[in-house]
Amino acid sequence: MTLLNKLTLTEYKSQIAQSPLTKRRLKLAAKLDEQIQLFLNPQYQPTKTAWSKDSEGNQYLKEQPKRIKRWWYEQLDGTVILTVRYGSKALELAKGKNAIVLKRKEDVETTLLSLKQSVLNGELDELLATQIGFQSRTK
Repeated sequence: MTLLNKLTLTEYKSQIAQSPLTKRRLKLAAKLDEQIQLFLNPQYQPTKTAWSKDSEGNQYLKEQPKRIKRWWYEQLDGTVILTVRYGSKALELAKGKNAIVLKRKEDVETTLLSLKQSVLNGELDELLATQIGFQSRTK
């Protein structure tokens, strides 16, 4: 029992569930991470696990590549257009504007990193709330 006397003990409480805003913030930050990895390595292809059936009807888990679409494209004049997407929808960063114009392709990584930091700091929370909507959608 001398070991227990040396340790600091406390009561364990399960973690409180995350708010929907925090979940969306972390989801967008993870997607920005994927875009950074894709920019640094064009052959980057993460995997996901999915259920599959063999010829006898037995189900098993299988790793398969996950499809990632680039959020940027290079124009003929050398400028780069970068969008920030949540799901399949480009976020409207300002009224009527959903893309960022960059002068060089090399600026994509630094812009994605600064966007990720902004998302984690909560600077885009209002944008996420208005764009995606947290209220229940009525039919």
